[in-house]
Amino acid sequence: ALRNWVKLQDQYQMYCCIVDWHSLTAEFEDTSGLKEKIFQMACDFLAAGLDPDKVAIFIQSEVKEHAELHLIFSMLITVPTLTRLPTYQEKKDTLDSYGFLGYPVLQAADICLYNANKVPVGKDQEKHIWLANDLSKRFNATYKKVFAEPEALFTEIPLILGSDNRKMSKSYGNHIPIEATDKQTEKILRGY
Repeated sequence: ALRNWVKLQDQYQMYCCIVDWHSLTAEFEDTSGLKEKIFQMACDFLAAGLDPDKVAIFIQSEVKEHAELHLIFSMLITVPTLTRLPTYQEKKDTLDSYGFLGYPVLQAADICLYNANKVPVGKDQEKHIWLANDLSKRFNATYKKVFAEPEALFTEIPLILGSDNRKMSKSYGNHIPIEATDKQTEKILRGY
């Protein structure tokens, strides 16, 4: 993803958000390491080649409008629509909070707040971009035209499987952290 973002920074006006509120979906009970994770993510963005002179890099919780728009969008969506999303279906037995159910609504707010036309995502996030598009249309029709209707922008390889051949996800523990050493990467890959 970061390699793609580095390429895209010369083609688009980009907003690269460190989504600390999203991280609470699975880690709300212990936030003691959150500041360090935010710092490390910013370091990863810069180390990968994102240029702060070309892209806006910021922390989600520092822009309160994300939460405000999430609240408004949550009034425009039904619970059955959210429960049909593949990401909810995949993890509903292990994560069962409104924060998890409403994660795609917050993601839609993250996208629409900046009037994103194109959103660089993997194939596993396609339904979430559809939801952001749908919510922008609903808002525009209910109130007035304010938001762009975002579309997914896929990379050359739109889906990368995790080390266990499931969808790659930190919550599955099947990802290879960008900061992993060669030895750690080898251990992860040989472990399956």
